[in-house]
Amino acid sequence: MTGGSAAEDDPRARRRRFTFVSVWGVVALAIVIGFRAVLAPFVFGIVIAYVLSPVVGWIARRRVGGRAIPRWVAIVGLYVVMLTGMWASIQVTAPRLATEVRDFVRTDLPRYSREVRENWLPRARAVVQRFTGSAREAPGGDTAAAGGGSESNVRIVRNADGSLDVVLPRGGLTLEHEGNRLRLAPNRGRGSDVLEVEVLVDRIRAFGAGHAGDILNFGRGLIGGVIGGVFGFFITLMLSAYILLTEDRILNFLRSLVRPESRGAFEELLTRIDRGLSGVVRGQLVICGINGVLSAIGFAIAGLKYWPVLALIAAVFSLIPIFGAILSSIPAVLIGLSQSVYAGVFALVWVIGIHQLEANLLNPKIMGDAAKIHPVLVVFSLLAGERSFGILGALLAVPVMSLVQSVFLHWRKYALHYGDPLIATDSLTSVPAIGDASDAAPR
Repeated sequence: MTGGSAAEDDPRARRRRFTFVSVWGVVALAIVIGFRAVLAPFVFGIVIAYVLSPVVGWIARRRVGGRAIPRWVAIVGLYVVMLTGMWASIQVTAPRLATEVRDFVRTDLPRYSREVRENWLPRARAVVQRFTGSAREAPGGDTAAAGGGSESNVRIVRNADGSLDVVLPRGGLTLEHEGNRLRLAPNRGRGSDVLEVEVLVDRIRAFGAGHAGDILNFGRGLIGGVIGGVFGFFITLMLSAYILLTEDRILNFLRSLVRPESRGAFEELLTRIDRGLSGVVRGQLVICGINGVLSAIGFAIAGLKYWPVLALIAAVFSLIPIFGAILSSIPAVLIGLSQSVYAGVFALVWVIGIHQLEANLLNPKIMGDAAKIHPVLVVFSLLAGERSFGILGALLAVPVMSLVQSVFLHWRKYALHYGDPLIATDSLTSVPAIGDASDAAPR
């Protein structure tokens, strides 16, 4: 036995190592909890560095003129290509997206709100009244509405003192010819729209007069948020570049915290963690891109309005497993139904087809068994992450759960002495029997 091994077997040396790791582990945890408000750039920097690490390694292994490309040159070149591609994408897509959003806010949003107010709500009220068997009273007393009770018609309201008030539609009334007769009808022409706009402008002015300080604070917060977002973006890129440049030093530091005879097991843990995270993080990014492309193709075939925006929403929301797919489907189906039944049904069928393809082909092939996490754990991690840290927690929930699962399986292997830490069946979805000698590792 060498002198180093004898020192490691010394109970006092073990106690000192345990004390060192425990104390500084608690200090690190306290720092993370105490400064969690500023951790977002560091977390995203680690994620970006992890995603780009294989690409940087591949570039650094290329040889130009018989010499390997320096790692810092590979990082800078990759960042230049990425930022140039982002700038070009924004230049191409931003005008179209801005036009789509402006048209939706100016044209379709008022039309949808008017449709809900004048048709859907009266129908829903009629259904409720039919099932309850009673008419719904207005706040001032009994209400009778000419023309079926729609808010667009004349309403007669009985007050508490027995008097009656006649409430006209917002746009006023107009005379319409019916053969040789004239009848009063709600004004649905441009005058109604103009009146609604004027009322909205008056309300905005009144609100602004009484809440000038709040509006000023909101403006400051908005400007500060934009500046902070840009600053955080470049800080994140800088941190990820530093991590990529010093990747070997970071891993060597972590290895130095492990006893020499345990470093083989530590390397197995790193391999397991990399296998699980590569399936979750890199696999989910690939699936996100495929989902966005397929959504854009289907929405364009269906002729959906704002299909570029809807495809972008589908791609971004697919980063959140399970819930993201459901949430991204709702606006596409609703806008499709507002255009025609065919468009809405086609959008629904297309979205279902994409998610079936994702669940049965893309997830198993791209993410693989390496990142296999039980669906119950996925749902739990998503709910817990969103509850604790909002949207950031939801985005990072599954990668964190993959990390926790990898540590648990590794600990189980060395604590209970069974299970190959690198076999594909070694996951929470397929745990071998403890008494099965065929799965047991040598003690």
